[in-house]
Amino acid sequence: MTAPLDIRFIDMDIEAIAAMEGRVAVLLPPDGKMDKLARRANRLTRGTIERLSQSPRWEKLEEGKLVEIAMPGGMEADALLVVKLDRRATPALARKAGATLAGAMGTGALHVLAASFAKAGDVSYGLALRAYTFDAHKKKDDEAPAGKATFMVAKPEALAAETADMAAVVEGVFFTRDLINEPSNVLGTEDFAARLAAMGELGLEVEILEEDELEKLGMRTLLAVGMASDMPSKVVVMRWNGGGDEAPLALVGKGVTFDTGGISLKPAGGMEDMTMDMGGAGTVAGVMRAIALRGAKANVVGLVGLVENMPGGNAQRPGDVVKSMKGDTVEVINTDAEGRLVLADVLWYAQDRFAPSAIIDLATLTGAIIIALGHEHAGVFSNDDDFASRLLKAARDEGEGAWQLPMGPAYDKKLKSRVADMKNVGGRDGGSITAAQFLQRFVKDGTPWIHLDIAGTASTKSATDFAPAGATGWGVRTLDRLIRDEYEVAGDADEG
Repeated sequence: MTAPLDIRFIDMDIEAIAAMEGRVAVLLPPDGKMDKLARRANRLTRGTIERLSQSPRWEKLEEGKLVEIAMPGGMEADALLVVKLDRRATPALARKAGATLAGAMGTGALHVLAASFAKAGDVSYGLALRAYTFDAHKKKDDEAPAGKATFMVAKPEALAAETADMAAVVEGVFFTRDLINEPSNVLGTEDFAARLAAMGELGLEVEILEEDELEKLGMRTLLAVGMASDMPSKVVVMRWNGGGDEAPLALVGKGVTFDTGGISLKPAGGMEDMTMDMGGAGTVAGVMRAIALRGAKANVVGLVGLVENMPGGNAQRPGDVVKSMKGDTVEVINTDAEGRLVLADVLWYAQDRFAPSAIIDLATLTGAIIIALGHEHAGVFSNDDDFASRLLKAARDEGEGAWQLPMGPAYDKKLKSRVADMKNVGGRDGGSITAAQFLQRFVKDGTPWIHLDIAGTASTKSATDFAPAGATGWGVRTLDRLIRDEYEVAGDADEG
């Protein structure tokens, strides 16, 4: 996987600043008051930082942004980066400042003179999240220096300990981004499952259910989606048992490694983007990686349904009726509404086998959610408003956009079928809501459940605050925060 940026924390040494190569960054509050390290850089550059802090340019500069001074006199550095950031900045603003540094660091070394800045850990977190490039299929320049960053701080060991969990989450985010960015001829169902199986090395229990087992279990709605593909359909189960005897939180992800729409074929324009239709499964995998790396004291089970939706002589057809693991029958009106068929069986299996305390599914499910919310927010649907509010708080705390939409019996009427228990689509109006209503039918009474429609947030055409264009890793930070805040047990629970 893409390796996160090498970030190290070192002791303060004012004599070393003059000889630092690459780029040197100073964190300067809006009032221009300098700490010990900033004063040293200011003296070396004959008052450059002080003059900047008293200029109209500094006054107009947005907090969290920076001014670059090229080839600063008195220093070996190629550039001096002066970041406008209050010492009382929120974690969110400090992370955005770190992301700004990532955009300005170029290749080679970055040295951040953070001294005793209280949010230095958050600055490093934002830097690490934004310093991502997916170049697995590009020629490599062997002579290009590897990027690295050092933070010169008052208490490096304490800061390294503080950011250890952040580093685990960054790796989970990068794992998700890599999965979503991979082309489908590389990341088919077999390779996807193999990458998840390799996480057994982290202490996860990983189990792969093959097609014959899925048939015995009655997962016919899932299997129907992949009938015409040469890629075998699979369900992968990942278990992290860090919370004693507590019932697990279940995470369920849609993993359509490529979606042509099947017989209800998508238009050619933009179909290449359907390599990201496994974004829900990718996010579940990233969360499981993050909690394993940081040794979360919680019980979490992640389940992903891996299929490929292709046309062919043996593909499911509009008008087919298939029977779910639950026993309900579904009239397939549109074979391009396949994600809900995958999730239906995996949702039921997750509850039937693990009896989870709560369940969250994630899917790039509907284009309608993009029309409703754009690329700023994921759609949140739930049968439990308190559960939804806790997830929304976690999303706010992590700066990931999420918005709850309504559900209700009136939308169920649109799913009525003449020949089966339900249809798989309910029309264009309220399309994201009727998709959620469909999924709710596969959630047992009394089980708190959230459906996250991430079609607009899993991958974007332009850069976001913490990711370049392409896969964002949306949801890994939110779900890790939810697990940390709501599901981790106190004490020394067994891990692994």
